[in-house]
Amino acid sequence: MASTGRSMLLSLLLFAVTLSLLEMYSAKFASSELMTIAGGFICSLLFLLLLTFIGNYQEASGDRTGWGAVVVAQLVALIVAGTVHRVCITTCFLFSAGLLYEVDKLSGMTLARSEPKVRRH
Repeated sequence: MASTGRSMLLSLLLFAVTLSLLEMYSAKFASSELMTIAGGFICSLLFLLLLTFIGNYQEASGDRTGWGAVVVAQLVALIVAGTVHRVCITTCFLFSAGLLYEVDKLSGMTLARSEPKVRRH
């Protein structure tokens, strides 16, 4: 597992590269229905990368990541999706909701595994 600083840097770098490529090929993503859905999925990956960056930044500064980070990352991803196509906004939101559910489930499993089991008498 990567350290907090390394994970933060890697997620920011991947966010910048993905955003740049998405904007470079935005006309291609807006050209057909299937590519529009793919554009929304890529924007939801931007959401995940930005959420990872914000979460690692808050963890490094000693804070806990809450719903504020989710809202900020979602707004940024939706604004980026809006620069590609209007339908990308909807698909980005739906894919992001699915990704957020899976990340929350994975986080809960990891947290449950790392906490020591307390015996109750």
